[in-house]
Amino acid sequence: MTTRTRTVQLSISLASFSADDPNGWSQLRGQVRVAEVSGIDRVVVSDHVVFGENLEAYGDPSLGGTAGGRQPTGPDGHWLEPFTLLTWIAGRTDRVRLGTNIMIAALRRPVVLAKELATLDVLSGGRVDLGVGVGWQREEYEAAGLDFDRRGALLDHTLAVCRTLWTEPVASFDDEFLSFERIHQMPKPLQAGGVPIWVGGAYNTRVVRRLAAHGSGWIPWGPAAADLATHIPLVKQGLADAGRDDSDALQVVGTLPLVREGATVDLDATMEATSALVDAGVTDFRTRWGRSGDPSADEDHLTALAQTFHATF
Repeated sequence: MTTRTRTVQLSISLASFSADDPNGWSQLRGQVRVAEVSGIDRVVVSDHVVFGENLEAYGDPSLGGTAGGRQPTGPDGHWLEPFTLLTWIAGRTDRVRLGTNIMIAALRRPVVLAKELATLDVLSGGRVDLGVGVGWQREEYEAAGLDFDRRGALLDHTLAVCRTLWTEPVASFDDEFLSFERIHQMPKPLQAGGVPIWVGGAYNTRVVRRLAAHGSGWIPWGPAAADLATHIPLVKQGLADAGRDDSDALQVVGTLPLVREGATVDLDATMEATSALVDAGVTDFRTRWGRSGDPSADEDHLTALAQTFHATF
């Protein structure tokens, strides 16, 4: 029998984008309320700032996409800015954690990003998680005046600046992109050590190095997401080799494998299917919001899912 000592959480991806004009976003009020009262642990939202027209790049792993993947909207899809949305959610909730899955953090100036995150963490009572990735879209970087081919280095730089400002009372920093001395930025995030950073990406040396430097959690991508039992031990060993003495505490995202019977979810079968992933090291299961058009039924469904999940794990 496997002994489990780590808390396993259940997160839900909110519908923060739409392929067409949704004629308002009032549905988010209901989604947020249900997530808060149903026992869902975390809500996460996605990020795109602008789009070019080469959306086929989403399916190119060499660019950061996923093989066979398809961008969920066209270039004129409507995407809400994640921090603005999470701030709005924070004002309507008291318990549920607030995360990005993922934010293309390098598109933001890091000193401003650090301030925004610290502010949101303080105002929300320490409920923020920052999920980051390099993205897949060249045009998005070019529109921001950034070099797409250096997106990994830009992300590392962004995270290093944020962590410096979050943890040092009087901060100094120097790398190829930025240099400053004796800089003060208050308030600090409420969470000790700063906002937890969840690094998104495939299994490779760059992602493991980024996790070792900054990561509390890993959001697997590509082949790693499809074979977590193989890749989680590899990542943890990579962290240990890099000198992380807490590699066994790494949080890992997995997709909740909903087992359906027609239009309903078989909760017992879902928990049985989920159990092997928990044993493999998944700590945060994520599922998408599926609206039936009946808010009461949606609340009942999510409440039953959350209660069964937490009773099992």
